[in-house]
Amino acid sequence: MSVRLRWISLCIVILLCLAGTALFTRATADDRPSTVRAIKVPGEDRFAPFAITIRVGQTVEWVNQDTDDHTIVSDDVFNTAGHRGVSVLLPGNGGHFALTFNHPGVFPYYCRFHAMLDADGQPKAPGPDGGIQDPNGNFGTPMNGVITVLSED
Repeated sequence: MSVRLRWISLCIVILLCLAGTALFTRATADDRPSTVRAIKVPGEDRFAPFAITIRVGQTVEWVNQDTDDHTIVSDDVFNTAGHRGVSVLLPGNGGHFALTFNHPGVFPYYCRFHAMLDADGQPKAPGPDGGIQDPNGNFGTPMNGVITVLSED
């Protein structure tokens, strides 16, 4: 076998190996299951964890383990991850809600029932003295959270 034929054979083998690796890498990236991350409302008025970081294409599921109802409301002033205008009731004793994020950004959210503190520093429900804005125009969001969505890279 000539030296030139050996080099051509070696080049063909290397190209076949590279092509096979590229096909395998693409297949495994496309076959990755979507990861679901959970945010829980335990027996007190808070989201746990407060902040999470996910990748584009992943799903976040809120689960209410408290006996009280809560809500998931997107803070659209700061929302850059999509899903604008979210306002969902999360019933007590197991209510759940899920969102899949399809582009990078941040998704801040809060519970509209517990978006202010009472005189004892505890989240309070809306009413004549409640709501999400005080008379001076200040917003308090003690029961809130944020999701950071990173690009797929």
